[in-house]
Amino acid sequence: QLQASGGGLVQTGGSLRISCAASGLTLDYYAIGWFRQAPGKEREGVSVISFSDGSTYYSESVKGRFTIYRDNGKNTVYLQMNSLKPEDTAVYFCAAGPPFMVTGNPEGFDYWGQGTLVTVSS
Repeated sequence: QLQASGGGLVQTGGSLRISCAASGLTLDYYAIGWFRQAPGKEREGVSVISFSDGSTYYSESVKGRFTIYRDNGKNTVYLQMNSLKPEDTAVYFCAAGPPFMVTGNPEGFDYWGQGTLVTVSS
């Protein structure tokens, strides 16, 4: 089970950190991804990290602004979001997939959390 948390309301240019805590899953054997879905839009990949080798993926729209990192001891993945823009507003979901699935494509990610809402005001 994956539990996403930390969403909220932030102004343009602000920062927010969201968390994905796992229970019943040992994240050492997975890639963990953050995906987001805005109203009326398809779900898109934001960032992914593989626990096996630490390799990462970032979408072009967040590269340089967002950082994904893991805390093995807490079995948790974080997404630090800086320089937030109104277009970052969405529900953010975390998901677990095979360790080689370091891609923004949500297909193949088997376990999904419930989502946390991030709203960036202009």
